[in-house]
Amino acid sequence: MKVVNSLKTLKNRDRNCRVIRRRGRVYVINKVNKRFKARQG
Repeated sequence: MKVVNSLKTLKNRDRNCRVIRRRGRVYVINKVNKRFKARQG
């Protein structure tokens, strides 16, 4: 999982990416392709 400043660019890497807020952190998750994971904060 990458920890990054900008999640907008990572969201554009794959069309199945979703941006989700959990416990004050922002995550990019992808159910189809598991390697596109990232978090912010």
